[in-house]
Amino acid sequence: MAYADQQVSGNRTIAFVVVALIHLALIYALVTGLAYEGIQAVVKKVTTVDIKKDEPKKEPPPPPKQKAAAPPIVAPPVKINVNVAPPPITTVTTPPPVAPIVPIIAPPAPVPAPPPPPPRFQAKSASPKGNPGSWANANDYPSGPLRREEEGVTRFRVTIGADGRVTSCDVTGSSGSSELDSTTCSLITRRGRFNPAMDGEGKPVAGGWASSVRWQIPKD
Repeated sequence: MAYADQQVSGNRTIAFVVVALIHLALIYALVTGLAYEGIQAVVKKVTTVDIKKDEPKKEPPPPPKQKAAAPPIVAPPVKINVNVAPPPITTVTTPPPVAPIVPIIAPPAPVPAPPPPPPRFQAKSASPKGNPGSWANANDYPSGPLRREEEGVTRFRVTIGADGRVTSCDVTGSSGSSELDSTTCSLITRRGRFNPAMDGEGKPVAGGWASSVRWQIPKD
């Protein structure tokens, strides 16, 4: 019995060892298989490029074609009658706007000075006394002009003082002979007598008088 028991115990031990080895082999195979699959999955994930196919972009649909506009209707030209007279043209003149009238106030007019009182006497100019033709006559003809047969008209103007006497004589028109002219003023100054000029108060004042002497040689 003892020998048999030992043999059985040895067989059991061998069986346990074999079973254990089988289990280890299975576990190893299972672990290595799973590790291999995991490594392949990692390698596949690393080496595999996820290439996405570019989907073609969808082009927007073309706009709807517009209907071509109908050509404009062209009316035939109107016949113009050139011979028809043009209508009358009426011109209307528009007056410019009237500016408002601003009243201008003029200053009061100065009061005119009262007129001087009227003179008590009528003023008079000087007048000759007697006949002026007797102040120079043929007998007064100078001998020089007489021999040279010089003739002419001497015009003069004299100034008369308040006493009626000639104070000066001026020749205003020559006879052509200086001797006849000087003789004229000399005679009128010596022989001329005048009524003096009078002012408005009736007082004698200086005045003037003008005349002429014709010198002509008497014919026998």
